[in-house]
Amino acid sequence: MRLYLGSRMLQKIVVGLSVVIWVLLMKPCAAGVVKGKLKSATFLSPKFVLGPGSVENKYYYDIDFPRGHVALKSFDAEVVDDDGIPVPLHHTYLHHWVVGRYYSRPGHPQSKADYVLVRNSGICQRDSLGQYFGLGSETRKTATFVPDPYGIEIGNPADIPTGFEEKWMLNVHAIDTRGVEDRLGCTECRCDLYNVTQDEYGRPLRPDYRGGLYCCYDQTQCRLRPGFQSPRRSLYLRYTVVWFDWDTSILPVDIYILDVTDTWMALDKSSEHSAEHHCRVEYEVESCNRATEADDLCVDSKRTSLALPTGGYVVYGVAHQHSGGLGSNLYGEDGRVICSSVPAYGTGKEAGNEAGYIVGMSTCYPQPVSVKINDGEILVLESNYSRSQNHTGVMGLFYLLVARELPKSMPDLPFAVQMQRNMTLPRIAGAILAFLGVVIAAAIGISLKRRKQGEEDYESLMT
Repeated sequence: MRLYLGSRMLQKIVVGLSVVIWVLLMKPCAAGVVKGKLKSATFLSPKFVLGPGSVENKYYYDIDFPRGHVALKSFDAEVVDDDGIPVPLHHTYLHHWVVGRYYSRPGHPQSKADYVLVRNSGICQRDSLGQYFGLGSETRKTATFVPDPYGIEIGNPADIPTGFEEKWMLNVHAIDTRGVEDRLGCTECRCDLYNVTQDEYGRPLRPDYRGGLYCCYDQTQCRLRPGFQSPRRSLYLRYTVVWFDWDTSILPVDIYILDVTDTWMALDKSSEHSAEHHCRVEYEVESCNRATEADDLCVDSKRTSLALPTGGYVVYGVAHQHSGGLGSNLYGEDGRVICSSVPAYGTGKEAGNEAGYIVGMSTCYPQPVSVKINDGEILVLESNYSRSQNHTGVMGLFYLLVARELPKSMPDLPFAVQMQRNMTLPRIAGAILAFLGVVIAAAIGISLKRRKQGEEDYESLMT
């Protein structure tokens, strides 16, 4: 994606404001104390092999994972090579990884008749967004730590059906973009670049479907530059899990994954909780020159309204977007900002700082009890993208951890400092985010009017 700015000064303003808001949103904060010893382990996924332009999108069952009744505190991951060296996104684009939980009869880890998927608490339909953890290109610089005294409870013997075991599944979707004709087009899964007209099950695609997950499934091939050759290589997803053994001092949290493409209808007019949801997961953003002339800001702002089954106190929040994303906001029924999450774009070539890619998303760690979602409250999720060019297969997801219970001893909370990211003043941060969005939009608008003056006057912020 190319975002054109009419002058170096505008570019410096936008980048400078991005740095300011990033620093504000990444402020360390205090949290409560949990009894017990923090444990950590690092694992490798099964090996997958990619050549230039090829795609890996496989599901691995019964992966290495902490066992027993524990509280998960974080899950961090990245793609590495045979030597354990991190692989940059401009070589292997990590579209996403997700980790799911399931119960399986011993000896039948992949038989559908012998396993039961254990979904998160989210509101999407049964076959969509049921994972416990998941990120994409932003994985290296996005905090996932669950603050004390909270944890994601797993392995409770009382919850596991008789004759079953708790196990974990990993899905890795990676695209090798070495030597491809159009790197952005390949990462956005444009159907013409993959020469795909049917999905992976042989069903014809909609005539208006131009790109997304249905065109870059496992073993598809993105178009290469003529004559390009490079060897295939072995890769792994390296992931680190941090946890506590469960005890009564830990408070469980519910996991919600919200989707800006979600459409829902209340099934019972007396209750907003009974609803049928349809999360499409991805959508398309049209460029300014194809949209209405009245929209001078060149920003696509997509919104949806939704409600959680039960309310509670927000413990953690983060958005997931693709290249071109400008940030997401979650609002309460009264318009208050529950959480704003903005992307950080890389500026170099090294892994974790790849120019033009989203390499991190800011996260929300509200002060305890400061952000509450009421039972039945209608929330508004907003996802913003630049429309300086078309984008296919973009996402506008929002990951929330919500606690139903409060810590019994509130005075103990400020004394243990964790390595966390915090938004202690959501209203101020929301105002900063809105201001940044206006500046970016204005810069884009100015640039569009000046394109005719000559390409030599412009600089590419993202390529």
